[in-house]
Amino acid sequence: MPPPEVSVITVEPKNASVEMEYTGQTAGSRETEVRARVAGILQRRLYQEGAVVKAGTPLFQIDPANFETQLASAEATVGVAQAKLNQAQRDNARLAPLIAEKAISQKEFDDSKSALESAQASLKQAQAQANEARLNLGYTRVVAPISGVTGTVSKSDGSLVSGADSLLTTIVQTNPIYVNFSVSESDYLRMTQQVNSGQLTMPGKRAANGSVAFSVGLKLADGTMYPRSGKLNFASEKVNPATGSIDVRAEIPNPDGSLRPGQFVRVVLSGASRPNTLSVPQRAVIDSPFGKMVFAVSPDNKLVPHPVELDGWTKGEWIVTKGITAGERILVEGFIKAHDPGMTVTPVPYVAGAQGQGPGQGGAPAGAGKAPSEQVKPASPQAGAASSASK
Repeated sequence: MPPPEVSVITVEPKNASVEMEYTGQTAGSRETEVRARVAGILQRRLYQEGAVVKAGTPLFQIDPANFETQLASAEATVGVAQAKLNQAQRDNARLAPLIAEKAISQKEFDDSKSALESAQASLKQAQAQANEARLNLGYTRVVAPISGVTGTVSKSDGSLVSGADSLLTTIVQTNPIYVNFSVSESDYLRMTQQVNSGQLTMPGKRAANGSVAFSVGLKLADGTMYPRSGKLNFASEKVNPATGSIDVRAEIPNPDGSLRPGQFVRVVLSGASRPNTLSVPQRAVIDSPFGKMVFAVSPDNKLVPHPVELDGWTKGEWIVTKGITAGERILVEGFIKAHDPGMTVTPVPYVAGAQGQGPGQGGAPAGAGKAPSEQVKPASPQAGAASSASK
């Protein structure tokens, strides 16, 4: 039989983009509780539950009759105080020329001046009480403090609300929407070490709030990518002692409201890069009882197993930190036909995206090309290859 044909690549150092994934949960960028500011009977609801409202939109109407009466009484008190002030001003104006001619005593003039000042103060007090009554009357119409999506009603029509203690509904602003996630302390230390050693280059400069200029993408529960990307807008200055991780927050545009608060998503941070990195396609790496490994093709076209150490992904490829060198040829497809160390093969260039060959004619083994959590132990041919390699 002629040597089997296998697909290989020649690894060369390059600047590889690095993506980091974390589990996150969406939250409203602004969330507020709508409460009554005065006590009274809730007459009616003025909005549709779940509707999008703008700031200042009326939401509830509290019975205003009692507050209208209080305002009318306060305005009448203002009128009385104004009349007293006018009388005091006339008395003081009448006595002013008399004191100059010493036709009256100084005490009479001082009493007149004190009465005028007292009337002025009484008018200001009455006006303040009228303004308070006017505010309370305005508070009988409860309006939206922010723009956003309204929640369910907590009080039905006809209920008695007792001021600030009565929660009526909630409003959540979902455009933009926040995504909260955590970066483990070990990941943070590893990234810091790689940045300091030059193995990792971060995008842009660190902002004043501690965040880095990553481009933030979201992978939804069904595996699809959210079509819009966002940015980091907060990174905690300390490690959360309850979780042992650093709390981070991203801001994502959500103009159509397709993202809802409370969703679990995968946060994909992109923009970082690793200079002079060696990487291989995912399907070139197989699992063995001794860890991850690849098959290199020697200059005389023989298979040589190489245990490797991996460190993350880059556009569908494993980043290899140890186990291979630049210029080596690495087997990508053809494991089924060529799986024994020392076996002679016929290498051909690997074409990314090409259709894999059928069973018995090449293709990746079980577990190749999957994430670590998805990989399985290799079938018996690969296991035999790994066992032989270890010997």
